[in-house]
Amino acid sequence: MTPVKSNESSQPKPILILACGALAHDIIQLQKLNNWNHLHLKCLDAELHNKPQLIAGKLRTAIRHHKSQYENIFVAYADCGSGGQIDRLLEEEGIERLPGAHCYSFFAGEDRFQKIAEQELGTFYLTDFLVKHFDRIMIKGLKLDLYPELRDQFFGNYTRLVYLSQEVDMDLLDQAKRAAAMLGLSFEHQPCGYGDLQVGLELQVLKFR
Repeated sequence: MTPVKSNESSQPKPILILACGALAHDIIQLQKLNNWNHLHLKCLDAELHNKPQLIAGKLRTAIRHHKSQYENIFVAYADCGSGGQIDRLLEEEGIERLPGAHCYSFFAGEDRFQKIAEQELGTFYLTDFLVKHFDRIMIKGLKLDLYPELRDQFFGNYTRLVYLSQEVDMDLLDQAKRAAAMLGLSFEHQPCGYGDLQVGLELQVLKFR
């Protein structure tokens, strides 16, 4: 008699997620919620937010370092102010990324973000990560702690701060309101959840399972 073959499904293929450090917490939360144990996360420094011209080069180094170890790689960045450099790199490497121009648009979703942006052109955006690290990245990163007079040079053309939140957290909401007051901007809260970050990861999981 021919032995009956095991009906166990094969393990899903590992996927390397190369992400902005600002998304690390959110991706880890999604991994836990969905039991995506085969998603392996490597992050670049979140402070590249302030130096977008360096992102593509850092991604190139990371991709080439890990490409021999992973058949499937996905980049959790939008364009992020790189001026198309990230897209040119990923086209060369045959790798996909999250949609949109920046994390604000993929958290909110492209259509919703466009509506928010069109309401008031001079809008500055924060996410949960940027609220938590506002002092380190925005105040100290832009040296506003040493030169507070630079505030108007950096933010003089903004009139509104919109907080695109991922989680329901009253402490973060209060911090976001204080950040708006510190920058002299009006405040608006738009709860978004994980938006297209979650959708993008789900598509990769389905594609490579």
